[in-house]
Amino acid sequence: MIHSIIEAISISLNAEFGDEYTTYTESVEQGLKEPCFFVSCIHPTNRVFLGKRYFRENGFCIQYFPADKDRTKEECHAAAERLYSCLEYITVTGDLVRGSKMNYEVADGILNFFVNYDLFVYRKSDSDAPEEKLEQIEWKGGVR
Repeated sequence: MIHSIIEAISISLNAEFGDEYTTYTESVEQGLKEPCFFVSCIHPTNRVFLGKRYFRENGFCIQYFPADKDRTKEECHAAAERLYSCLEYITVTGDLVRGSKMNYEVADGILNFFVNYDLFVYRKSDSDAPEEKLEQIEWKGGVR
């Protein structure tokens, strides 16, 4: 599921910023081409909600490395404004998911943009057999 969300984030970034911005999802040892984005999942949690339903909180950090080294803060703040709009809704496996808890910080000339994509997951098990239906039910009731 996390990989699907990362792919959806990458598609949304490409749609907003274009092909001249590279999006990385794995660590890069050498040859980082700026301007670029680096997408990573931080602090995912999984809580039992009800029955076989689980609530997953998926926090993501999208780092932006600006091209202009002389105006890094200005470029980072402008990119953050665009990230607010393009990451508010993403399409994950055909479903629209809304980003929440969006915030950012600029540190050492790099934009760190944080967003959560929280969702419910239903886990099916192999032992899920179709439930038996009642063939007939009798109901008696009235008004006093």
